[in-house]
Amino acid sequence: MDILKLIGRSEELFKKDILSKDSELSTIVKKSRFLVVGGAGSIGQAVTKEIFKRNPKKLHVVDISENNMVELVRDIRSSFGYIDGDFQTFALDIGSLEYDTFIKSDGVYDYVLNLSALKHVRSEKDPFTLMRMIDVNVFNTDKTILQSIKNGTRKYFCVSTDKAANPVNMMGASKRIMEMFLMRRSKDISISTARFANVAFSDGSLLHGFNQRIQKRQPIVAPSDVKRYFVTPQESGELCLMSCIFGENRDVFFPKLSESLHLISFADIAVKYLKQLGYEPFLCDSEDEARELVNTLPQDKKWPCFFTESDTTGEKDFEEFYTNKETLDLDRFHNLGVIKNELNIEEDKLEFFENTISSLRDAKEWNKSEIVDLFHKMIPDFGHKETGKYLDSKM
Repeated sequence: MDILKLIGRSEELFKKDILSKDSELSTIVKKSRFLVVGGAGSIGQAVTKEIFKRNPKKLHVVDISENNMVELVRDIRSSFGYIDGDFQTFALDIGSLEYDTFIKSDGVYDYVLNLSALKHVRSEKDPFTLMRMIDVNVFNTDKTILQSIKNGTRKYFCVSTDKAANPVNMMGASKRIMEMFLMRRSKDISISTARFANVAFSDGSLLHGFNQRIQKRQPIVAPSDVKRYFVTPQESGELCLMSCIFGENRDVFFPKLSESLHLISFADIAVKYLKQLGYEPFLCDSEDEARELVNTLPQDKKWPCFFTESDTTGEKDFEEFYTNKETLDLDRFHNLGVIKNELNIEEDKLEFFENTISSLRDAKEWNKSEIVDLFHKMIPDFGHKETGKYLDSKM
């Protein structure tokens, strides 16, 4: 599969930036110790491989998914072989006692990269998953920063999202609140982050779903009116590593919006994807028709598709990596932009957030509207729109 062609590009986005910094990058990585948290997800695996291939002194990877961790190791061994440094993986939940004990026993790292997250817009459909999103995206992040400070870590990197800029969904808002917590800890440790586009064919993404639908002989479904920017998995790893190594305290890295980064609809990618596989897309008028025709059309090298307009909660009409209130440095890199942040801690808000979530948990009872109200208090211009429809109710 040619991912670049599918997303409308002919060359790698950060190639010039990586080449200009590669010697310095390799020198730093070779003498450094790394912990990658959430390292078996799509972005985490990409980051881990970018570090591994530059021969780090120490590389420990933690992830809750045992199966994904196994595939990461197989992938690395098959692609790069072995290094002299200490490479180990640990199937641990970073919210657990076992993780805390692991950090206490062997927590000496120069760089800690946190790629763990609940990333799906669909995770806001119920108050229980939503509370876990807050725990993973905000409180576990804060916990791992405090551990890094205690252990003398030189630099902490945490992945954010483009959806944190003027957020309209709870996932994006949780990452924006996470950035507020990062600001508080930046007094005591150097922290950088990254906001970037959708990672093409990452685990659980709609494009990854295209692969699953073909393998299971099921229809392709996609929104026709939602356009997004995409980066490849390798580009996501490069962006994160560049921010981690070269980002200054409170920097947020992002892909520059230019002709190099194409805006493309999911439906358009679906059409290109099918044609790469040798199928002609056949547009259906309903889910039922698509499910029925998948039994016969593929033998004629056609594939049933159902493209509709989006009407689910949390979908943003357009993508942006920064707001008009943020200060930008667009000159330091070729295709990497940097948001520059001065120290600005909203301590009262952070304490209010912590206390409110703690109270809801202690009561062992909460609803979505309470959390939405809290998010509005944290982010006054939060543009959340509740449609009452979620992706789980669609094919």
